[in-house]
Amino acid sequence: MIEVNELTKRYGKTTAVNGLTFMVRPGYVTGFLGPNGAGKSTTLRMILGLNDPTSGSVTIDGRRFRDRPRGLRHVGALLDAHDVHGGRSAAAHLSLLARSNRIPRSRVAEVLEEAGLAGAARRRIGGFSLGMKQRLGIATALLGDPAVLLFDEPLNGLDPEGVKWVRGLFRRLAGEGRTVFVSSHLMSEMEHTADQLVVLGRGELIAAESLTEFAARGTRLSVTVGTPDTAALTTVLTAEGAAVRRDGDGLLTVTGLPADRIGELSFRHRVLLHQLTTRTASLEEAFMELTADSVEYLAGEPR
Repeated sequence: MIEVNELTKRYGKTTAVNGLTFMVRPGYVTGFLGPNGAGKSTTLRMILGLNDPTSGSVTIDGRRFRDRPRGLRHVGALLDAHDVHGGRSAAAHLSLLARSNRIPRSRVAEVLEEAGLAGAARRRIGGFSLGMKQRLGIATALLGDPAVLLFDEPLNGLDPEGVKWVRGLFRRLAGEGRTVFVSSHLMSEMEHTADQLVVLGRGELIAAESLTEFAARGTRLSVTVGTPDTAALTTVLTAEGAAVRRDGDGLLTVTGLPADRIGELSFRHRVLLHQLTTRTASLEEAFMELTADSVEYLAGEPR
């Protein structure tokens, strides 16, 4: 478990992180979301002891990460796939880390195999593509078979097969009771993968809740309506103040009126309905709405 308590980080007059308090629990994939400049990377670096907080604290299973002499056996992390020595081979890179953390050498071959890099074990890392470096970074995080794992944008550079592999890997790790904390800007992937969310905006906590709860906070509910008389129904609904959009598949998307009210109006005006379905906001829609005031740049202009 990761416990963050009133965590604050200032750089001179700039506050990067301000009074964060949240927990990342085992058994779940927790997505870490926020607009650019929200403080996600700074927070991850403080969790791993790479940056000192100005105030507050963060512990992993009750201890600071820097107090664990064999850290990779407790916490695995991928923060920057490029932060490796390009002149070493993948096997040499992992072997050095295994030796310094007293991890059995057999784990090197195991994690290379799991990451799909067994055939590239002797190749120099400098010749790896970004996707291969991401796989190596994930293999590094898995090396010590840790209970807690942190990943910063792990899907960058991965092909569709790699994305599918990572998605399944995270679900499996969480299913084994591990703590999995994933920072990503890919909302569609978080919607498929995450159980819980921690959302930041301008260094402050916006939400720490389940993905379902967060998405439900988006107010952009819409109703999909199917009718053979779209013109008549559009007239009825717009007269009631609804916004109606005709979709390419012949359906109407209605906002501003709930499904039960649409049903009442169609019955009253004798308009036949074939479909009436309420659609809640997607994760991306809820995220854009709830972080709108926290975006540092909008349409290329600073806010």
